[in-house]
Amino acid sequence: MEGYQKKRSPVKEKIEVLDTGSLVKMASKGLLALSMEIGIEVMRQMLEADVEAEAGPKGRHNADRTAYRHGTEQTRVVMGGEKVSVERPRVRSKAGEEIALPTLAMFQNEDPLNQAVLTRLLSGVSTRKYSRTLDGLAQEALCASKSEVSRRFGTAMEARMEEFFKRRIEGRYPTIMVDGLQLGKLTIIAAMGIDAEGRKRILGIVEGGSENNEVVKAMFADLIERGLDPAEPRVYVLDGGKALHKAVKDVFGKKAVIQRCQVHKKRNVLSYLPESEQANVSVTMTMAYREFEYDKAKSALELLASNLEYRYPKAADSLREGLEESLTMHRLKLPGLLRQTLSSTNAMESANSACMGIIRRVCNFKDGAMTLRYAAAGFMEAERGFNRVMGYRQIPILQNALERLTDTGDWAILESA
Repeated sequence: MEGYQKKRSPVKEKIEVLDTGSLVKMASKGLLALSMEIGIEVMRQMLEADVEAEAGPKGRHNADRTAYRHGTEQTRVVMGGEKVSVERPRVRSKAGEEIALPTLAMFQNEDPLNQAVLTRLLSGVSTRKYSRTLDGLAQEALCASKSEVSRRFGTAMEARMEEFFKRRIEGRYPTIMVDGLQLGKLTIIAAMGIDAEGRKRILGIVEGGSENNEVVKAMFADLIERGLDPAEPRVYVLDGGKALHKAVKDVFGKKAVIQRCQVHKKRNVLSYLPESEQANVSVTMTMAYREFEYDKAKSALELLASNLEYRYPKAADSLREGLEESLTMHRLKLPGLLRQTLSSTNAMESANSACMGIIRRVCNFKDGAMTLRYAAAGFMEAERGFNRVMGYRQIPILQNALERLTDTGDWAILESA
């Protein structure tokens, strides 16, 4: 507490808001009630200052004044996630025109109210129960009906989506993970960047009927327009989808290095096996991927494919398909923690799960615009809980390896290092 107080400027003048008796009376109802009452009183004093600026001090004759006081009326201001009714002074010019008070416009700004609605609903509160979360009595709450809350939620979602699609992409992102998320009848494809300090950020999303090549390329074009450097050497962690692979190569060319998700690879192989064989094959693949040396890992996987070929040819073909790209982290010779993080899309799928957890109450996504709104809000809310990836201190090793590889295109440079 002492350290916090040192950062605050001392109050040199006495500020009198309410008399002591009123303070004690309000404090008996709790600190929140006291704070709200003081807030309203401060607003009243600010409004009075606006009136004096226009019409002069009350009770003093001023022949040169250009406006005069015109009584009071009831109005509403935003406070604590709802609207409350207060009394506000009125001022008119000598010509009889109403003069707006700057303080009133500031306290009637509905952006904080919309944000409060968005925060509560994204935290799991239903529109029907919103009024119960307010600090005052539910029956006294203004603008807290189900329809009003739903309307404000939509407005706040629109603002959140616009903010998401306009935010600039700055800094370096040596790793980007791309994965799809099914929302209703549409697939949301999301790209999550991991920057040079290991921080995760959702860079962009796009909606489509599936993980379509053209859809993914449109998302990458948007990322580049907002600041992503297409010439930066980068590793792209993808599942086995051919559309994602082609889109990355078409847009980023030789500067793109692909890491196939080992979790997806294992899942695909096991899908061709009977349940009795799955446990043994899963352990064998896991142990192979844990090998530090690329040659040892590749040999173990090729031996497994040979053993599966006669009995389960589809499983063997699935294992061989993209085998080299599933060992990209081995070929880059990354240390253990960072290799573990970047060998799969688990970090991206974790973000997908967080997004789904936030928007779980939505059962019907009517169209693409609605789907994008919810996805953008869900991912931005999920970002607030993101931590740095494991092994982030080893990211400079990745950057150096990528630069050497993409400059020459020769893996032998890394293998001989």
